[in-house]
Amino acid sequence: MGPGARPRRHRRGRSETELELSGFLLTVLGIVAFAVGLLFSIGFHEFGHFFWARKFGMRVPQFFVGFGPTVWSRRRGETEFGIKAVPLGGYIRIVGMIPPAEEGESKRATRMRSFIAEVRGAALNDVLPSDRGRVFYAKPWWQRVIVMFAGPFHNLVLAVLLFLVLLVGIGLPTTTTTIAAVPDCVLPAGAASGTAEDPCQVPITPAGELCAAGTADCGLPPAGPAAQAGLQAGDTILAIDGEPVTQEPGAGWDALVETVQASASTPLTLTVARPDDDGAVERLDLTVTPIENTVYTDRDADGEPDGTETVGYLGVQSATDYVGQPLSSLPGYFATVVTESVQRLVQIPERIPQLFRATFLGEERDREGPIGLVGVSRLSGEAFALEQFSNLDKLSFFVSLLASVNLVLFLFNLVPLYPLDGGHVAGALYEKARSTVARVRGRPDPGPFDIARLMPVAYVVAGLFILLSGLLVIADVVNPITLQ
Repeated sequence: MGPGARPRRHRRGRSETELELSGFLLTVLGIVAFAVGLLFSIGFHEFGHFFWARKFGMRVPQFFVGFGPTVWSRRRGETEFGIKAVPLGGYIRIVGMIPPAEEGESKRATRMRSFIAEVRGAALNDVLPSDRGRVFYAKPWWQRVIVMFAGPFHNLVLAVLLFLVLLVGIGLPTTTTTIAAVPDCVLPAGAASGTAEDPCQVPITPAGELCAAGTADCGLPPAGPAAQAGLQAGDTILAIDGEPVTQEPGAGWDALVETVQASASTPLTLTVARPDDDGAVERLDLTVTPIENTVYTDRDADGEPDGTETVGYLGVQSATDYVGQPLSSLPGYFATVVTESVQRLVQIPERIPQLFRATFLGEERDREGPIGLVGVSRLSGEAFALEQFSNLDKLSFFVSLLASVNLVLFLFNLVPLYPLDGGHVAGALYEKARSTVARVRGRPDPGPFDIARLMPVAYVVAGLFILLSGLLVIADVVNPITLQ
């Protein structure tokens, strides 16, 4: 019901060294759990390509998760399966991804043609005499589309399943009428002392600006009405002025907020249920008078506070409970997540300058900006180690994180640029369109689309991706986004 300082939490019975060790181990556990989940996601992606390539009779000599030096490998049939040292991707090698040169192709020597010829030659060296009909380029266009689309589609399947577990199995955190915390003092929205270790001991003006103690309109933040009335963490609000408050998650708290915000300077009698140490529940009537306070209202497109208003303020924070959602809510929820993810991907180019400044010039990191795998793994480790996170909080965050990563892998890989999967799909679709146009005009089929001609584009895309990945790694190390 408005911003306020969180009370300090004191844990007893464990030394500072034990807490630090426990936090470190939990951080490592979170990072390892994310790495395992990421490796599985990558392997499942590549298995999509592999399954359909084999289904359509293509020869696949390699199936690897990761890049760099080989950590482990084993040959099964004609395919070598393995894991490499750097878990930043994966690949399967399908024989004949690049077709032979088209008839009538110019033989005039240029640097670009020589480069394309070298790439084509290296690819065709993998083709054995026994591979006739098993090469990628010789397969129908629709089979190639299925093979290349299957990888991202597997990530989409994983994302949907994980969001299903998050939404229906775990549930979404929803406010309840139980009080989680009672701040010691009242801080107006945007108070300059909000980030202090103990903001209740920092003098401010009524507008929240720092000031010198003893000067006009300057003093310590006042105690909250809830604290003065004797409300405590763990109390459940049952009624206001004798009118029962619904205990339905979400609805009950919204009703409380609406009543309190409309009751500035008006005494209210709150009926609360308070459990004692023995498990018994005591019913109490407490009188509290909400005060006027400035709170945030709307939020902008980036989720940042946008606008304030003065309303009645009580000074309590709601406890949340995870409430499973109906299966029918999944399509709408997933559509919202996809829309937001697409917007984030589209915004990456315009956010790179800020990322550069945050990395090398010390500017504050944009929390809504791009984040790399190093940063995401750090968030996973941090979530596992946060004491204020319950086990259900940690599980929910981890599932949400892994689901989001799979959704981004799906969307990113379908960008129609070579060498991404979407580039191969676009090439096969272009080949079909070209063949159809030729048939309508009564001309011979031009044959497979020569993907080798896109190798310069592939190297530019790969180079930009490597540069962005490197920038993100540095940013995630020197100026990381954190949950704190």
